[in-house]
Amino acid sequence: MDIKPVKTKADYQAALKEIEALMQAKPRTAKGDRLEVLVTLVEAYEAKHYPLDLPDPVEAIKYAMESKGLIVKDLEPMIGRTNRVYEILSRKRPLTLRMIWELHRRLGIPAESLVRPTRKANAA
Repeated sequence: MDIKPVKTKADYQAALKEIEALMQAKPRTAKGDRLEVLVTLVEAYEAKHYPLDLPDPVEAIKYAMESKGLIVKDLEPMIGRTNRVYEILSRKRPLTLRMIWELHRRLGIPAESLVRPTRKANAA
């Protein structure tokens, strides 16, 4: 297998083009193995050159609610009474450690997103 590191933007573009051509490759074949290695190299390049910032805690909660079809009432076991949920969602109150733990445990929201400072209400 003739594969080189992805170091430059040209290497990156070439790797993406080859990945696109290999997308239908079957696992555990020569083409499938090549695809897997190229994807790993591209992911490493992207992590270094295009890092993604974690979402704001409130945005992470709202995304989880939308993607899981949840309503405010569904968050009560994790956050508290309805008025408390609205205070969190409107950025008037910060998350507590217990809330962070419950949201992470029950909804799978990355703890790294939940422990970040929340944007101020007027900045949202």
